[in-house]
Amino acid sequence: MKELSLKYGCNPNQKPARIFMTEGELPVIVLNGRPGYINFMDALNSWQLVKELKHATQMPAAASFKHVSPAGAAIGLPLSEVLKKIYFVDDVQIPLSPIACAYARARGADRMSSYGDFIALSDTCDAATATLIKREVSDGVIAPGYTPEALEILKAKRKGTYNIIQIDVNYQPEPIERKQVFGVTFEQLRNEVDLSSDSLFENIPTDNKNFSEEAKRDLKIALITLKYTQSNSVCYVKDGQAIGIGAGQQSRIHCTRLAGNKADIWWLRQHPKVLNLPWIEKIHRADRDNTIDVYISEDHDDVLADGIWQQFFKTKPEVLTLEEKKAWIAENTNVSLGSDAFFPFGDNIERAHKSGVEYIAQAGGSVRDDNVIETCNKYGIAMSFVGVRLFHH
Repeated sequence: MKELSLKYGCNPNQKPARIFMTEGELPVIVLNGRPGYINFMDALNSWQLVKELKHATQMPAAASFKHVSPAGAAIGLPLSEVLKKIYFVDDVQIPLSPIACAYARARGADRMSSYGDFIALSDTCDAATATLIKREVSDGVIAPGYTPEALEILKAKRKGTYNIIQIDVNYQPEPIERKQVFGVTFEQLRNEVDLSSDSLFENIPTDNKNFSEEAKRDLKIALITLKYTQSNSVCYVKDGQAIGIGAGQQSRIHCTRLAGNKADIWWLRQHPKVLNLPWIEKIHRADRDNTIDVYISEDHDDVLADGIWQQFFKTKPEVLTLEEKKAWIAENTNVSLGSDAFFPFGDNIERAHKSGVEYIAQAGGSVRDDNVIETCNKYGIAMSFVGVRLFHH
């Protein structure tokens, strides 16, 4: 197939719409559903991300995309009992495969942003992964293949309309890419920079020059995630998964704050008070996610006030106080941070430190590199100048 007609473009008034190849065949097959313009934008961007993550780590990878940026990305490390609980997969009766663990991590990092996402899987989707996907609100999935059982499970989702795309794992696009804006064609060499090598950690200007193997892995995950995230962007990673992504901000400090706040929320969801919230029976997953988000925020009274808490809880929970939150966040350590361009000021490092960042990879080359290095040294942070900018638009 060389061409596929779409229902409409980014918005319903943008018709006609299609995807097509000027040469050769489309590398995708729609196995179910009718994916739209934005679905394919998310699918093709997210596929590149997971394919590159697998190449860099030699592990299955998954991504959760919304509006052409990842809400989560992860590799298939096993889940602890705490992570199973905060990702709401602790009740699954079948063993979780590595690709299922990768998906649970990618989806669970920022569940508010992942609502209604498009999913990418680096490996064949199996029954365990399909079982997890079926429970969540999602627009579709792209993968190199599906087991018969997984395909049956997914085809039953959304009353049979769930979007399932299979991509040719051997497909390689041409090196030159083009797009049009306002009738003007832009052309550039594809960004094929390799982010899998330990040479990324050769230029270390900080006093602390020690990067653990886990830190190197996590920084590669951060940088590869940023390569497919709308710029400016910053990504916090811990234990093989993104825990906070700040995308599309005009100011880098705003990226760092946004991503840091998301990383803090991910960590706060593991607080004993959150893990033991007394939920009412049959609360919807989206309502539970939203309630947790409000409960750990400054607006906790919005779900704890008399006459309201009964909608969510069997008994009224205690407030998670500001002092308790600060103390819990202070226990988060070994977080890695990547930036798609240089940090212009040390304020980014100050904010990153508050969320447990101990390792940083960034382009370097700011006129204030000395201030950034000095701030890293103040906290014993190891920072590498990778010398590569990763803007994506």
